[in-house]
Amino acid sequence: MVRVLVFDRTCRDGMSQIWATGAWLYRGLGRIDAARGVASWDEALAWLSQLEAPIDELQYWGHGKWGRAFVADDVLDARALVPGAPRHRALCALRERLGAHALVWFRTCETFGARVGIDFAERLADFLGARVAGHTHVIDFFQSGLHGLAPGGRADWSPLEGLAEGTADQPRRARRSAPWAPRTITCLRGRVPAAWFAG
Repeated sequence: MVRVLVFDRTCRDGMSQIWATGAWLYRGLGRIDAARGVASWDEALAWLSQLEAPIDELQYWGHGKWGRAFVADDVLDARALVPGAPRHRALCALRERLGAHALVWFRTCETFGARVGIDFAERLADFLGARVAGHTHVIDFFQSGLHGLAPGGRADWSPLEGLAEGTADQPRRARRSAPWAPRTITCLRGRVPAAWFAG
């Protein structure tokens, strides 16, 4: 079983270097076994499919928005889970690489926020047959609104969590993470607390 980290290597805002340094740190601390910077989701999924051992944990570090995770402008969302979608077969191959108790964790801004984020979380957990985790807030050093979901479970967090403007169906702006915000960890923490999983 391997623990792997994928990050967006394309950012010109300095984040790619921060994620690369974080990956080096996590590797040194023994929290991951392998890391890869990618320029697209296709590259990420191709690399994951070549790993020899089953995947116990997959973290993705990059940018996100409600119900979406990005590599540059390349989006991964619930549309990819539909049979016939361009990445559906690659995601099926990833599903086959996941271990029995695997975790797929999006360390991205607000991917699990609002109603569309909850829908993505529930559908992804069921599709992969694996635990998933993600955030409802804008994340940086502090990473708030961290929620996990087991396959077959349903979200136990509000679609309004993390929203600064807009509605659950039409979000416009997310709140920044803060130590006092719900379900907050820092970027230095490498685990999702077991009690924070629903289902």
